[in-house]
Amino acid sequence: MPDNKPTLRSAQWFGTADKNGFMYRSWMKNQGIADHQFNGKPIIGICNTWSELTPCNAHFRTIAEHVKRGVIEAGGFPVEFPVFSNGESNLRPTAMLTRNLASMDVEEAIRGNPIDGVVLLTGCDKTTPALLMGAASCDVPAIVVTGGPMLNGKHKGRDIGAGTIVWQMHESYKAGQISLDEFLSAEAGMSRSAGTCNTMGTASTMACMAEALGTSLPHNAAIPAVDSRRYVLAHMSGMRAVQMVREDLRLSKILTKGAFENAIRVNAAIGGSTNAVIHLKAIAGRIGVELELDDWTRIGRGTPTLVDLQPSGRFLMEEFYYAGGLPAVLRRLGENNLIPNPDALTVNGQTLWQNVQNSPIYGDDEVIRAIDNPLVADGGICVLRGNLAPLGAVLKPSAATPALMTHRGRAVVFEDFDMYKARINDPDLDVDASSILVMKNCGPKGYPGMAEVGNMGLPAKLLAQGVTDMVRISDARMSGTAYGTVVLHVAPEAAAGGPLAVVREGDYIELDCASGRLHLDIPDSELQARLADWQAPSQSLLVGGYRQLYIDHVMQADQGCDFDFLVGCRGSEVPRHSH
Repeated sequence: MPDNKPTLRSAQWFGTADKNGFMYRSWMKNQGIADHQFNGKPIIGICNTWSELTPCNAHFRTIAEHVKRGVIEAGGFPVEFPVFSNGESNLRPTAMLTRNLASMDVEEAIRGNPIDGVVLLTGCDKTTPALLMGAASCDVPAIVVTGGPMLNGKHKGRDIGAGTIVWQMHESYKAGQISLDEFLSAEAGMSRSAGTCNTMGTASTMACMAEALGTSLPHNAAIPAVDSRRYVLAHMSGMRAVQMVREDLRLSKILTKGAFENAIRVNAAIGGSTNAVIHLKAIAGRIGVELELDDWTRIGRGTPTLVDLQPSGRFLMEEFYYAGGLPAVLRRLGENNLIPNPDALTVNGQTLWQNVQNSPIYGDDEVIRAIDNPLVADGGICVLRGNLAPLGAVLKPSAATPALMTHRGRAVVFEDFDMYKARINDPDLDVDASSILVMKNCGPKGYPGMAEVGNMGLPAKLLAQGVTDMVRISDARMSGTAYGTVVLHVAPEAAAGGPLAVVREGDYIELDCASGRLHLDIPDSELQARLADWQAPSQSLLVGGYRQLYIDHVMQADQGCDFDFLVGCRGSEVPRHSH
């Protein structure tokens, strides 16, 4: 019988009896590797974002060991390698600034090394899209293993959500409702185990997106970081990576347009982060799939939010996993014909629907609600357009106040984040509950990296009056753990000369989520005159180096904030080197 096994990439390094093969094998042998390990075994790279500066990923050494066990059991040979670890918790000004850098690190590490397939160890927000972007650019067999969410936070005998509790208690402190001591007392109990944020923040959202796209095994998104089943999943993923190489199951066979449509629908059902809009666009661009903002309207709108999780709802990721996790959500969607492409292929070789059609759902429809009793009837990301956002903006309905989703208000304008911080708690600030807070120059170029500052905290004097939400508009992003009626990702951004740049204090702005409209209520002639007079702000922050590369090449939010020269799949071929 003919041998239909694919030719291994690693054979270009280790499979020859010439001078090059001698040297590649010999150098590897200084680690105690035996001859037979090079004899046609698939070499599986373990792409590790472990770092003690990325607390969400600080337990990845242990996870990597379990992946290695699975690779070895399946007849492969594991090789672990580090890549840039961009954790949102410590990295300034924002991990988004280095998402593309990390993706470049991943891409070049995979392409330039003797790797047949790769296990992507992801966790904190940007590591998941960065590693998928880099692997997609190479189009090799790849499987995602996330680190899992941390256990529920605890404070005063109740569960608290990582990230979300910070926003909630800080607003209470500013309003004079709690003391500084009480605010700080929650600190020790918020993050009490290894893992990512336990709310449906960006880390949990992107873990769900990876699973919905079919790039991870079922249940990968929700198993708590310290649950032994996380290690079992890592082991099984290592085994599966070897099998994927033998089947030549590359990312391009999984990351199809249908897979991205499934992910958009799932994001609505879980009340996922607005950051998924940017990250999915960037991943799609790397594999060559056309994904547009309008796809979020076409696929996402009208989808009920079923997962009752903070910041949109009540529970946390522990309860989500115990209720059945993402497979339970997918089953509930599929039984109601709400999975756009149930036959989409996944990394285990089965279709998405085959994986989930018999998944158990626990908890009496509390955490994962029934279709006829959703948390929000229409939880799809609201894409807004108009003269204020010609290329689009987004709003997360499940985290917004319904009464504010149709609103007309007077703009209170902050030219940048520093002005916001200086003015927001000024007792003389001319603002009331109907005002719209507008912040400029916080987009991809203007605040390099598009920091998570869009969920502007409300003025202290309004908080003291009992105001809990206001419409806020910016070209920034916000943390997936945040909440409120917040319009984000306004494109083009102010620093690129978008209409947001010329909004003035006192202008009236109209928001209408139902019709997807964001309108600056001034005559078009006035808008054009202001734009003609606009001058780009000077770069006051550090320039040069990577930051300069970022400013010069980053695309706008509607294009996923990738670098213009990184879009497209470049494959895994590399010129052979002769020593």
